[in-house]
Amino acid sequence: MDHTERLDRVKKMNLGYLEQLRCSSAILAKAKELGASLTGFCDIEDLKTAPSYTLAPRLPQADVGSRESDLGLEPGEVYWPEGTRSALVIAYVHPEDEPHLDWWHGKKDPPGNRILVDINKKLSAWIEANYPVTTHPIPYHIEKGGHFLKDAAYYAGLGSIGKNNLVITPEYGPRVRLRAMLLSESFPATGPAKFNPCALCPAPCLEACPQKAFKEIVFSAEKMEQTNLPGLIGNYSRDRCNSQMTRDSDSAKEQNVPGVSTEPQKIVKYCRNCEFSCPVGK
Repeated sequence: MDHTERLDRVKKMNLGYLEQLRCSSAILAKAKELGASLTGFCDIEDLKTAPSYTLAPRLPQADVGSRESDLGLEPGEVYWPEGTRSALVIAYVHPEDEPHLDWWHGKKDPPGNRILVDINKKLSAWIEANYPVTTHPIPYHIEKGGHFLKDAAYYAGLGSIGKNNLVITPEYGPRVRLRAMLLSESFPATGPAKFNPCALCPAPCLEACPQKAFKEIVFSAEKMEQTNLPGLIGNYSRDRCNSQMTRDSDSAKEQNVPGVSTEPQKIVKYCRNCEFSCPVGK
């Protein structure tokens, strides 16, 4: 969708044009005030044509989800609440020297994820209290109504999709966690950004994976019927990556975690080699 088409859609929305611009600026500022490290808007129509959205329904069922859908979704299918027109994406920085943000405490999700959920919840309430906008904070898992957050972050201008199959942000590299909500207004997209850090990079991330998840071509453009593929060229293996996550979970040790539990519990520390090896944002 080009700039002219976006502008036409904006002018047809429920809010007046100038009020819509003031509203979008206020929302972005509020997200930062609540703790988001990065934030931006993308258009729903752009997302519907994004690589992951078009690729996932064609992947083997085992490659697109780990949970049963309670929304009646087919494998790889995304849920679009009626009346939603744009998405707000937020990122929370997860630096290498704060690894605990990504640790699972027993069955309790990581602190970084809980921070994102809290920001999204507070931001949703603030938006609906101040503007005639309906919000739909979305969960993480696609099967439960979630979305492909990396694609959304790209179209919102937070960064680019790198050779390591992660969002690479100019400020923090791939060391961020993402969340999003869908909105009933067509706020102007803040991306995508013209940012390509992988173009001249020797890609140490591709050699950093202990399971060699980028070792060979897994998806071909001809078979998938599209040129935008996982790892940019189709060399990202979800199976190999998942095997490392299984090892990390199986080898997790019980620890005391002050402020989380009074009893020792299993702390799962998933591999982040592909993030740490990226020079961007360091």
